[in-house]
Amino acid sequence: MNDLSIADQEISTLEIMSWLPHRWPFLMIDRASHFRPLESIRAYKAVTATETHFQGHFPARPIMPGVLIIEAMAQAGGLLIAKSLNLDIAKHACFLVGVDGARFRKPIEPGVMIEFDVSISGHKFNIYRLRGEARVGGKLAAEAEFAVTRADMPGARA
Repeated sequence: MNDLSIADQEISTLEIMSWLPHRWPFLMIDRASHFRPLESIRAYKAVTATETHFQGHFPARPIMPGVLIIEAMAQAGGLLIAKSLNLDIAKHACFLVGVDGARFRKPIEPGVMIEFDVSISGHKFNIYRLRGEARVGGKLAAEAEFAVTRADMPGARA
């Protein structure tokens, strides 16, 4: 019998979409696991050759743009916060408000699975400081510190 704790159970794409307002083509994470409320999460993205950004970045050697790696990392952080706080995405969402110390260590090409490990490093008022790492095949590909805030969705009624 598989004896996973609730925190280690898989978070599906459908569940991710219940916590994040992002949709195709801008939903950048496919699934998640290792959820620890207000602590950490691991999210995954399968990088495929059919993603539209590869048409121009770069046709002769497709490489995932760094800004999209950071966006995926931030979405993992948004998922961590939204699920931890039980946010209703019709009323509230997490927005990226800052990125510090972003480093890209290894190009990410089509055909790989990215693992994003994101953890909360601090919290003050509605701002959460997070640290994220992106790994491919166990090797560090990118890292950053970033901040997200919980904010009202446009048109939301309290």
